[in-house]
Amino acid sequence: MADQHSPKTPAWPPKSAPRLFVTQELGEGAQVTIEGPQAHYLGRVMRVNVGDAVILCDDLTGEWATRVEAAGKREVTLVAEQMLRPREQVPDFWLCPALLKKDRFDTVLEKASELGAARVQPVLMRRCVADKLNPERARTILVEAAEQCARTALPELAAPVKLEALLRDWPGDRTLFFADETGGPPAADAFAQHKGPAALLIGPEGGFDDAERAAVLALSQTRPISLGPRILRGETAAIAASALFMGLAGDWT
Repeated sequence: MADQHSPKTPAWPPKSAPRLFVTQELGEGAQVTIEGPQAHYLGRVMRVNVGDAVILCDDLTGEWATRVEAAGKREVTLVAEQMLRPREQVPDFWLCPALLKKDRFDTVLEKASELGAARVQPVLMRRCVADKLNPERARTILVEAAEQCARTALPELAAPVKLEALLRDWPGDRTLFFADETGGPPAADAFAQHKGPAALLIGPEGGFDDAERAAVLALSQTRPISLGPRILRGETAAIAASALFMGLAGDWT
């Protein structure tokens, strides 16, 4: 009979192992060299040493347990040993939020990544206060949020586009849920009944103007929805409606 008091073999990789996304496709035995800010994070913040575990995701195959082979001041070399999870499958859901002030849009990006959005498409509208987006900064926010919540996939980040262009090029097979203060059927009812590709359009701080509203409603794929009895801030509407859609689409089961 085994000694019940003998020490157990520690789980590997440990739950405390740092997680990073990398651009290199991973596979068993693949060697990965980490440089720049990620190397600083591993070496100076997490203080990894040779033999330590690091969890890597490549946004292609999934999540891998890797072991530190060399740890220097400017780079860390890792070897992939075991796939832990394949790349996650999420509902085909695009979040199309109006571009907001920087701090508020940062929140939208972070929560969209945490909630599992497949794509974030920023939209420029007449009443937008902001008109530019730093793509590198935005991608960093998406990646860091995905790392924190243990995602194995990253949302696609599209370049900001004007509302007119978004509607002109809208895919014929994708429903566009239109969250506007003039309302429509309750969002929960509309989402629960929906099947197939979907997107959610959220307006800016000042809302949609009459011409924009008419243009959105003229699109045959548009489905107006209500987000309840209160007027929500742009970032609140984007986060609340995204969470509701993902829950009803089965992403939380």
